[in-house]
Amino acid sequence: MESKSNYKVEEPEATMWSRKAWALLSTVRSQSPLIQCITNFVSMDLMANTLLSAGASPAMLHTLEELTDFTPQVHALCVNVGTLSAGWLPAMKLAAELAHKSGKPWVLDPVAAGASGFRLKACLELVELKPTVIRGNGSEIIALAKASVEPTKGVDSSHKSTDAVESAMSLAQASGAIVAVSGAVDIVTDGNRVVGAHNGVAMMTKITATGCSVTALIAAFVSVDQSHVLEATASALSVFGIAGEMGMKMANGPASLRMHLIDSLYGIDEACVLSHAKITSLS
Repeated sequence: MESKSNYKVEEPEATMWSRKAWALLSTVRSQSPLIQCITNFVSMDLMANTLLSAGASPAMLHTLEELTDFTPQVHALCVNVGTLSAGWLPAMKLAAELAHKSGKPWVLDPVAAGASGFRLKACLELVELKPTVIRGNGSEIIALAKASVEPTKGVDSSHKSTDAVESAMSLAQASGAIVAVSGAVDIVTDGNRVVGAHNGVAMMTKITATGCSVTALIAAFVSVDQSHVLEATASALSVFGIAGEMGMKMANGPASLRMHLIDSLYGIDEACVLSHAKITSLS
């Protein structure tokens, strides 16, 4: 009879995911990766503080003349088109080109991609520059996948994340990027696998720039594990959601949740991640 010691006990999927999430957060804290953010005026503060509280180092640098010297030296780039202007677009495109040529990951946040022809065209041109990850809400991902201008609610999504699964898979296959769709369940796909991150609280949608901030956190996580981009993306979404859950226990509304969200991300520990991370395979 074969000894029981010869049998390998498979670790439950949920445990593997939570351990991965904690390992990535720990690595971000120990390595303090430099994350360049070319982002919108509304989100700069919360994005920078999210990166700092997670242990990364933010650089909110967007001047065209500085990029050739600076961007190749960063660990990852985050491009967010929220307050897009014709003046900023060349810097976004050059930074993306430099990051790609330097072998550095870069993450695209196509805010309100389908709101106008100019914005959609700009986002599609950025997609052509090979982002490592594209993170948006359901409406943004559907607009990119269809390459169409549609009625919009501004930066808010008129589609659930689960409505955008097929569009996300199609976009991932066409672009080569990992595609993440934020929502009540955050969807992450490489075009074949689909993973869901189930952390977070509804009130986070009442704080401007939480979506922008988790995109920056994804850039930090991916920068320390470029070999497992889907896993790093799902882990960042889960950790940010856990911080929101922790913060909600102390918050009285969106303003205090914003403060406690940052504090919770800074203070989150291994036990909390291992017990609260909810990441599952959906396909």
